[in-house]
Amino acid sequence: MAQEGGRSARVDLTRILELLRQCITQALCTDAFKQIRKKERQRDWTLWALVQFWIAIVLRAPPSLTHALAETREGREPFAEPVETSDQAFFARSQKLSWRFFAEVFRRFIANLQERTTPRYCEPLRGLRGRFTDVLVIDGSRLAAIARQLKILWDVRAVVLPGCIIAVYDLFRGVPRLVEFSADAAAAEMTRAIQAVQKIARDSLLVGDRLYCVNAFFEQLHLKDLWGVFRRNRVMKLHRLSRKPSRKRRWEGGVLTEWLVKAGTGVSAPVQTLRLIRFKKGHRVYELLTNVLDRHRLTGEEAMQLYPKRWSVERMFFDLKVVLNLNCLYAANPNAVGLQVYAAVMVYAAMRVAQGEVAHKAGIEPEKISPAKFFPKMAAACHDYLIAEWTVAEMIRLNPGKRLSLPRWKGRRFTTIEIDSVLVTRRNGKRRHRKYCKARRKWKSFAHVPGGKYLLN
Repeated sequence: MAQEGGRSARVDLTRILELLRQCITQALCTDAFKQIRKKERQRDWTLWALVQFWIAIVLRAPPSLTHALAETREGREPFAEPVETSDQAFFARSQKLSWRFFAEVFRRFIANLQERTTPRYCEPLRGLRGRFTDVLVIDGSRLAAIARQLKILWDVRAVVLPGCIIAVYDLFRGVPRLVEFSADAAAAEMTRAIQAVQKIARDSLLVGDRLYCVNAFFEQLHLKDLWGVFRRNRVMKLHRLSRKPSRKRRWEGGVLTEWLVKAGTGVSAPVQTLRLIRFKKGHRVYELLTNVLDRHRLTGEEAMQLYPKRWSVERMFFDLKVVLNLNCLYAANPNAVGLQVYAAVMVYAAMRVAQGEVAHKAGIEPEKISPAKFFPKMAAACHDYLIAEWTVAEMIRLNPGKRLSLPRWKGRRFTTIEIDSVLVTRRNGKRRHRKYCKARRKWKSFAHVPGGKYLLN
């Protein structure tokens, strides 16, 4: 690690502001509005104003929307421009504006961010970059329960979930490349995953858990010229094409074998020719299935090293819900939930790019930085930096025509931090177990609550 005078290197915390300002512009929001617009029209709360406000919500985590609106209106929120309207106007706008507008802003934002970033994550598997267009991890997750504040929920005994998401995570850039929100928490994950696959660039490699290891999903990959590596699902029938494995060797203290197999019965989807990769070490057995039949393009060792990286998308869900406060939903109607989801994902993507650049300058791997430590310090530094910028702008306004010596805030102590303070620390033998809520066994989608369907449109 880079050292300065015996101390750990100091790194900048305000890079995320540059990324958000460069990649989310008023012109981008206007184009996104025109792309999706059918019946909506611009109001005082424009799409640009809403995007700024919700990003400020994610960065600051205020106690309530009313509190955040008051601070914005009074000019105490430096990231969002004040809008002279009532609180009721904002709540009505957030309820009626479709979350698909924010989804389009997110899509354009990720495209801009991708042009400005260099893959810095998952360096041990960087050899796969030249063989596939992208290496992606796909998974789904449901959102946190709604508090019982809406009248229509007072008589509902079940836990009410406001929606779910399907995410496609870029393994080498460390950002979500695709996020599909659904206001119906009971929507089938496989159906939504197949829809998401249609938007992935051809010749990409997908990694997923057992849920995706079915013939129907492999057939969709085949139709879209995509590749997949999934943990074997025991429900899928396999027929080995030979009595002996195509390859067998010792690796990492165990035995790695490969077989060519015919998978499926042909009832729900055509029978697939796949590679079964099996690793046995002692009593532990791990089995993967892939449609990459060329061993030189994806070796068995690489597949075994790649699958544990699937946990990256689970870590992303944790960071979104816990670190970026997505477990605290500020509004209960589905459109407002969707706005918060996409705002959180945009901030998360910018943070991950900034994390990769900070790690590169410090000479360490990005995975060694803890988002739970990095994000709060970064959000506080960005707020102080914006206040300092606002102070300088006021000085210039109050002294028209005068030449002033203006301070430079880059590199100041309040905008930097020692890298050691945000590194991941090894946990001790005692693990913290999250309490399981038995009420979650009986949950209901907000879309299936009497009176809740009219809020979905």
